[in-house]
Amino acid sequence: MALIYAIANQKGGVGKTTTAVNLGASLAMLGQRVLLVDLDQQCNATVALGLDKRTQPSSYDVLSGDTTVAEAARPAGPEDVWLVPASRDLAGAVVELPRLERPNHRLREQIGAVDEQFDVVLIDCPPALGPVTVNALVAANRVIVPVQAEYLALEGLVDFLDTLSTVRQELNPALELAGVVITMHDERTRLAQNVERELRDHFAETVFRNVIPRTVRLAEAPSYGIPVTEYAPTSRGSGAFRALANEVVARG
Repeated sequence: MALIYAIANQKGGVGKTTTAVNLGASLAMLGQRVLLVDLDQQCNATVALGLDKRTQPSSYDVLSGDTTVAEAARPAGPEDVWLVPASRDLAGAVVELPRLERPNHRLREQIGAVDEQFDVVLIDCPPALGPVTVNALVAANRVIVPVQAEYLALEGLVDFLDTLSTVRQELNPALELAGVVITMHDERTRLAQNVERELRDHFAETVFRNVIPRTVRLAEAPSYGIPVTEYAPTSRGSGAFRALANEVVARG
């Protein structure tokens, strides 16, 4: 049975896609069979793994019931990484999903058919708490929350943890918080140091030990359609994600 992680935060621009793509590639390097499900209408994870935004079938087709996860999944470049690509049609899912039967469980019912083929499923969520993200949280066993090393991210984290509590109570009692990962961290700035200290003071062991630095190589890799672990394998960003992958596996 695969462990299913939602990579989620209601705030945009915190590194969800960067985390999903590079954590997935790093887990594959550890021998894990990884499925990445792109649920963001911007299709950034899809493009970052070298696929076209118009690739069909997509995660939208899975949610609408027109196809299965098994049919939509395809090899994504790095060995042992598969991807269910996103589609811009996901923008319409906000309106369409509530009209369907069991609207919050569409993804969960589909992933159940393939989780024996993979060790890990990573779901890259959109930056909003709409029905698409709720589908991801209902399907997941664990949640990894990327948080940018800025003060506004702290407020967003508190709100998101309240949302997780609600989802756990009403829709998915098995959902657990795997951890909070600090992203876009520049250790040279006092701001990043202060935010990291506050996060660790308030959320203690919930925060992963390894942080993701802000680096040029991490920013460049998506334009080449490959993870940073392949684009710049000896870079700080690559090393940070490999270390994070080891920590995720250790936490289980």
